[in-house]
Amino acid sequence: MSEAKSDDITGLPLHGVRVLDLSAVLSGPLATALLADQGADVIKVEPPSGDQSRRIGPAKGDLSAMFITANRGKRSIVLDLKRKDHVAVVLELASRADVLVENFRPGAMARLGLDAAALCAANPRLIYASITGFGPTGPYAGGRVYDAVIQAVSGMSAAHPSQATGEPTLLATTVCDKLTGLTAAQAICAALFARERSGRGTQLRLAMLDAALAFQWPDAMNNHLFVTDPPAAFPEFGIHQRPYRTRNGHVAAMTPQPDEFAALCKGLGHPELAADPRFASANVRRRHVAELLPLLDALTAQHDTAELVATLREAGVPIGRVNRHQEVIDDPQVRHNRSVVEIDHGPTGTVRLARAAARFGAGDPPAPGRAPHLGEQGRSVLAELGLDAARIAALLGSV
Repeated sequence: MSEAKSDDITGLPLHGVRVLDLSAVLSGPLATALLADQGADVIKVEPPSGDQSRRIGPAKGDLSAMFITANRGKRSIVLDLKRKDHVAVVLELASRADVLVENFRPGAMARLGLDAAALCAANPRLIYASITGFGPTGPYAGGRVYDAVIQAVSGMSAAHPSQATGEPTLLATTVCDKLTGLTAAQAICAALFARERSGRGTQLRLAMLDAALAFQWPDAMNNHLFVTDPPAAFPEFGIHQRPYRTRNGHVAAMTPQPDEFAALCKGLGHPELAADPRFASANVRRRHVAELLPLLDALTAQHDTAELVATLREAGVPIGRVNRHQEVIDDPQVRHNRSVVEIDHGPTGTVRLARAAARFGAGDPPAPGRAPHLGEQGRSVLAELGLDAARIAALLGSV
């Protein structure tokens, strides 16, 4: 492993791993933020204009909510990849890195002389991770891609139709970017583990489309799994899956097991529903969901949200209150888990972040680190390469 910066947190699994992050916006930066959470030293390379995500969402100066979340715990250096001397710095940083992550459009890194073949030849232990929208080749490969495009092509949009019209919708969250980031972080860790056995790095290629398809397959695409003599198709998963309205809010419940559905019916005061042949099993209920939902809607609407959740949870029903955003932060289980933490972000003030979900050992993981201002650690990163003050000034003087 590369020698990490002296103030790295010790005791985390990726302590000593150095990551060069050339990615932007969300899929790549989220992956490297997870690596930073787990102890890696992540150096984020940004263009003079900064990562576009610095300008997405509420912001204080050059630190937006999205940027802080996806770049927590990193160090930033500004390098203009149109300049040969700046590209040379990237090459030097890559020669000392364990992992490089980029999500440029296909062919862009090769045009810069930073393709996997060149960098892995110079540093045979390098894990070179490339994230693209559709893949490096193919009929769509050259097009620009954002999350909504992948939601559409992967079938995710169709899997979440409007309850009112049945028309496809787009999820109001960048779900494909985020699940790609999670997939990339896992794959990078697997590659690091393989390198410990072989002594050599590798190139990782990850398409957002492929990550979204894998995410869809267990449920939304299960009618398309069997090829030989396929069984009868079921109603598309989740088409009728929605919260139930109460007197003062909403709840969500799932009852695939017979005892769970029986407990739901009994808790709502109508145990006879569990014996109705139309609702005898989860698969049968899916076929008769249009008849079941109005019955449950009418029953849950008679109850207070908190009382209904407490009663049904005690009876063994998997149920939860539908939290509005502020209610998420104050939810008793979220508070008990210490899932959301507040950190001192210097002049920016206190910020609130979700803690990394994976916990190693008995205690809580450290709170997330601060996100960097644009180019904040540029001088120190260059100094670590052994460059003198004059050379550093020449590199950074006009960026």
